[in-house]
Amino acid sequence: MQKICSSIHAARRFLSVLVISGALTVGAHAATEDFTLPDLDGQQHSLSDYRGRWVLVNYWATWCPPCLEEIPELEVFHTGSEGKAIVLGVNMESIDDGELKQFVDQQFVSYPILLATERPSREQLIGPVEGLPTSYLVSPSGEIVARQVGQVTAQGIQSFIENYESAHPGEVQ
Repeated sequence: MQKICSSIHAARRFLSVLVISGALTVGAHAATEDFTLPDLDGQQHSLSDYRGRWVLVNYWATWCPPCLEEIPELEVFHTGSEGKAIVLGVNMESIDDGELKQFVDQQFVSYPILLATERPSREQLIGPVEGLPTSYLVSPSGEIVARQVGQVTAQGIQSFIENYESAHPGEVQ
């Protein structure tokens, strides 16, 4: 019972922060511009590669304590989505690729880590990044439906998606 209450509280907290921060897009949704960034192995990833799935684009850095606390939640969401959703972690710092790869391996991250720069160009962002971590939730149709500055939880993201799909039947695949 306590676990259920805790999960409900986490989902409510995630949704209330989204609403308070103005993150929920009401009415018309914001179409995303595509971006292409390399991962730690040099493979290019474009946002459009993931059309048809929910995409959580998470801007983060290794020096950011809330970002580090959030990694296990992102991993739970990513691995539990069974192909319906993916997390793209966009690292926003000047760090040696080998050092970053070692860090990611130590954290057991299985979702793609993409490389931006400490001062990213407009082409590397899908919206403003006012603090770290910042996450954008992109619908399967390619529209930004939520933005969160600060930590997210796996349950909060999943609850948001379920509520969004219920409120917008037929709009998402």
